[in-house]
Amino acid sequence: MWKVDNDAAPLGNNTRFFTQGRLGRKAEYPSLNSDAEGAIKTKYFNSFAIKAVGLWNTLPKIVNTGDDLNQFKILLGQWLDQFPDNPPVTGYRTQNSNSILDWEREVWMKGGCVK
Repeated sequence: MWKVDNDAAPLGNNTRFFTQGRLGRKAEYPSLNSDAEGAIKTKYFNSFAIKAVGLWNTLPKIVNTGDDLNQFKILLGQWLDQFPDNPPVTGYRTQNSNSILDWEREVWMKGGCVK
């Protein structure tokens, strides 16, 4: 998404980016016809464009506003390092699905803040 935002790679769905003050660069979700059939809605919500926008929008301002790809990668790595990596193991209960979206939600529910 950084490359899409900085015109270094196309996404193909005309994803629009905007700056939101204290939150930095955010992406707008592609539109969906509210009258679409259930199967179409499922494909929409499981599409790369929707998943990518959701993940991009979780990034803090310090990560998503950089102008340099290498600096972005460094800051992204530092931000990701704060999340545990606990992949699910067959036969054992897991805290969550181990996705960034789940970990961020869990931090917020506990009253914390993801930096």
